[in-house]
Amino acid sequence: MNTLEAVRIALQSLWANKLRSVLTLLGVVIGVSSVIAVVTFVNGINGYVAEKFFTFGADVIIIQRLPSGPVEVDDYLAALKRKHIEMDDFKAVQETCDACKLVGAAATGTGTVKFSQQSSTDTDIRGWSANMSAIYDLELMSGRTLTDADVSSASSVVVIGYDIYDKLVGTTDPLGKEIRVDGEIYTIIGVGKKEGATLGRSRDNWVMMPITTYQKKYGTESSLLLWAKGFGVGDAMTRAMDELRVILRSRRHVRPGAPDDFDMVTNESVLSIWSSISKNFFLVTIAIASISLIVGGIVIMNIMLVSVTERTREIGIRKAVGAKRADILAQFLIESGTMALVGGLIGIAGGIAIAKTVTLLVGFPTAVALWAVFAGMIVSTSVGVFFGVYPASKAAGLDPIVALRSET
Repeated sequence: MNTLEAVRIALQSLWANKLRSVLTLLGVVIGVSSVIAVVTFVNGINGYVAEKFFTFGADVIIIQRLPSGPVEVDDYLAALKRKHIEMDDFKAVQETCDACKLVGAAATGTGTVKFSQQSSTDTDIRGWSANMSAIYDLELMSGRTLTDADVSSASSVVVIGYDIYDKLVGTTDPLGKEIRVDGEIYTIIGVGKKEGATLGRSRDNWVMMPITTYQKKYGTESSLLLWAKGFGVGDAMTRAMDELRVILRSRRHVRPGAPDDFDMVTNESVLSIWSSISKNFFLVTIAIASISLIVGGIVIMNIMLVSVTERTREIGIRKAVGAKRADILAQFLIESGTMALVGGLIGIAGGIAIAKTVTLLVGFPTAVALWAVFAGMIVSTSVGVFFGVYPASKAAGLDPIVALRSET
């Protein structure tokens, strides 16, 4: 019997016993589909994070009061005791950081925006210095961005995000019109280009005002974010970070040898944190899926043992006409591997279908990894072959005379 014949027999057996086949392959299907779905999610998010989540470039540094990544509870509680980053810190960095091409300051919150009879809740309220638009690389659809004059005079002007323009203002030209932000009246001077959504959350639901205006409205108790743009990546980025660290440690009176009482974030550091999180998540999924694969392999082994019993007479006839032990062994290994491969293919299709359905429903980014598809096929087949060794050995070891006497 050649390989194709063994595969054909295995497929015929699966088709002839549909319910038993479904139950047999369920563990393999669940295990493979879980891994494929998670890999598709992680691969999609990795690409999305790298491409769209951060609009600032590799030469931008963000300085903030609290840690940006996962930390121990004690470390986070200690970080809560840090001094706020204030406007004086921003001015000092702006004036003394020679390695910084641009320096900006930002404050953020959420609020309610109203235009005419329309309103938007949970809108991002941004307080920006004049340089922030250049550092952030903000593109406008119309109008202008903030200027130093707007910041120095704390002007009541705002630039609005595309969602505010599209859902509140409508077809009316928004420039020069008045809009209410948390009850205060501001004049619209610009409209941002549409940025789309990130992980289901719109990036266009915002209004941006001068940081001095923001602090006049919301107070100065919250810590600022400092944004700095270097003159390039590599050594230029390192020099900028070192100089920023020296300036802020000196201003905040951090003792020599003591850790920084602020956090510095770059594209690279955030992507590294995400990579670590996604890797751990993937490993946990692999561990859980392995249990399903083991259970599926045991079920396949059990079914193959039943198959050996049902086909004892067939095995005896084959041996009587000259089939060798290796032939019988190969036949049953091919059959068990084929059964598991079918389960793996169903699992691959199911995992991709689950991931794409989630994408359609909530906009979660996904990307099918070709290596994961091949890995799913190889792993599922290997599980079938591994757990088929014992039934195949038992079939190959049958005495042909005893097997011919079987009534099954």
